[in-house]
Amino acid sequence: MKAIIMGCGRVGATLAHQLCTDGHDVCVLDRDPDARELLPAGFTGEFLVGNGYNRGLLEQAGIGTADAFIAVTSGDNTNIVGARIAKDDYLVPQVIARIYDPRRADIYRDLGIPTVASVRWTVTRINQLLRHRHVNPEVTFGNGETLLVREVLPAWLAGRPLLDLEVDHQIRVVAVTRGGHSFLPTGDSLAQPGDAVSFAVAATALDRLRSFLGKELGS
Repeated sequence: MKAIIMGCGRVGATLAHQLCTDGHDVCVLDRDPDARELLPAGFTGEFLVGNGYNRGLLEQAGIGTADAFIAVTSGDNTNIVGARIAKDDYLVPQVIARIYDPRRADIYRDLGIPTVASVRWTVTRINQLLRHRHVNPEVTFGNGETLLVREVLPAWLAGRPLLDLEVDHQIRVVAVTRGGHSFLPTGDSLAQPGDAVSFAVAATALDRLRSFLGKELGS
């Protein structure tokens, strides 16, 4: 995965180091050249100086082929501008932004940009979003311990009870949208092709949900 990180504070530097350690191609952008000192001596990624929403700098960083763009500067306005440019102009598949003012969360959600907030779980949460980029949370609750995820069920689950997708204390089927209409499933509701299912998921259970959607249950 090629990831561009805008902002080399504690969060950006820690995330950059983790991604590089995992073998990913990482480029960090920061307008302060001294921010590079936060990166470990063995950092194998790239560091560029400048505003992360400058198109020339973004193209130098390789945004045209980036798989992910993570905006984690110290300013909400800077993060939202950078995230929007990455998402809308360069069509980066996975865009994540950090926010300090939770009242701005609705703005990001309307733009389809997942957000992270609390300092103590920011890096872990971003890593979860990157690793599970094919299972995209629409809403987070609390400090991100619980997520609302909406996914179209794969064809092979047709005919299976929707309750088969539930796991106590980990995954709950909240609602189903079928043919443009939404309903709350009952114990005997069966999955049909094209069902869009909303799940309430513990953040620690994203791997399990992805396994449900990625292969037939019981196989």
